Amino acid sequence: MSRKIGIDVFSRRAFLRTAASAGAAAVAGSAAAQTAIDDILNANGRGNWDDQFDAKASRTATAVVSNNPIFGPGSAGHIQQAIYDYQNIVSGGGWPMVNAPQKLELGVSDPSVQQLRQRLIISGDLPRSAGISNAYDSYVDGAVKRFQARHGLPADGVLGEYTLKAMNVSADIRLGQLRTNLVRIQAMSGDLGHRFVMVNIPAAYIEAVENNRVALRHAAIVGKIDRPTHAINSKIYEVILNPYWTAPRSIVEKDIVPLMRKDPTYLTRNSIRLIDGKGNEVAPETIDWFADKAPNLMFRQDPGKINAMASTKINFHNPNNEYMHDTPSQGLFNKLMRFESSGCVRVQNVRDLVTWLLRDTPGWSRQEIERVISTRQNTPIKLTEEVPVYIVYVTAWSATDRVVQFRDDIYELDGAAELALQTNIGVEQAAGSVEQDFLPQ
Repeated sequence: MSRKIGIDVFSRRAFLRTAASAGAAAVAGSAAAQTAIDDILNANGRGNWDDQFDAKASRTATAVVSNNPIFGPGSAGHIQQAIYDYQNIVSGGGWPMVNAPQKLELGVSDPSVQQLRQRLIISGDLPRSAGISNAYDSYVDGAVKRFQARHGLPADGVLGEYTLKAMNVSADIRLGQLRTNLVRIQAMSGDLGHRFVMVNIPAAYIEAVENNRVALRHAAIVGKIDRPTHAINSKIYEVILNPYWTAPRSIVEKDIVPLMRKDPTYLTRNSIRLIDGKGNEVAPETIDWFADKAPNLMFRQDPGKINAMASTKINFHNPNNEYMHDTPSQGLFNKLMRFESSGCVRVQNVRDLVTWLLRDTPGWSRQEIERVISTRQNTPIKLTEEVPVYIVYVTAWSATDRVVQFRDDIYELDGAAELALQTNIGVEQAAGSVEQDFLPQ
């Protein structure tokens, strides 16, 4: 069951000592940083393409990806270091806003690239040696990719709408975001277990952590802002291969009954059976679908490829009837904004995670898991040892490499409107009820 993890509290004396040191460093750092930027701005232009290409520069986004987990023994210290670094940036005047009159990408030459270069240098994404010029060269391309990777954006090197929005969040707002998330990370600084699963809602991804290293990382689809995934500390106790899906009453009334009125074959086509209170199957053609009330029956979908949960359901203790599961709609994982569920968590490449979860449960090798899935027989499996799962809301963090990561404040919990970037603008939204993401088509 869920267990509360204590919040570490800073020693007042240690905090004041550190803050004083950081303040002194910030003043010194401010002057040094300004001098460095002035040197760059006053340097000879480096706009010639022959000295502005580096094949390695465009691949720097890969350095952002690591097997360092968000939660580990040094997590609080790492984000503290990021706070001190950003205090220095803010004390030095922050970074400039980037005003791009056009979409900027590799090969473009435009005066606004000078602002972009300065912005990326200050945040540590572009080396100072790259200089200031109008050229969007491979160094800038690599720096933009690194920035995008740190902010959970597709690392394509193009300064488009979403990247520009994230880039123009001011340094002091980012500093406040780091401080907010320090409290959240401190709350998870206890013993999390040698093996655990972490779902970070704003990042829309899952980490399977073992011995303080990320063993697996999965893209996820989590809850919409009006039907959020709940943060919780719990334990995974069961994996169900070839799960049944039982339609909630709201979907039956709002969606399935109207569909049956239009197409009497809908239930049969989608392998949904009607079950009465005694466990007997009821034929759909015996039901009056135009009655005032929906039939008081269970609408249960058989296991199989078109099942709303596809091959797998992962159960953990919680009061919200939420769980992790597979999906037949794999294309949804390619979306920029993966906040489309009604609270449950869809997992990309879920069979890898299931194999990891069942590793200590005898008889469940990857081969056996695949064999059982191929039978399409409903198979619940109790884990020999329950695995802790932490569903959290963390929008900023750092690690030993001092790469600072930020994510959109999708649920608007960080206290600054600028952090809820609303990057779902322009993204096609699912029609129908908020639960219709499960509805078989």
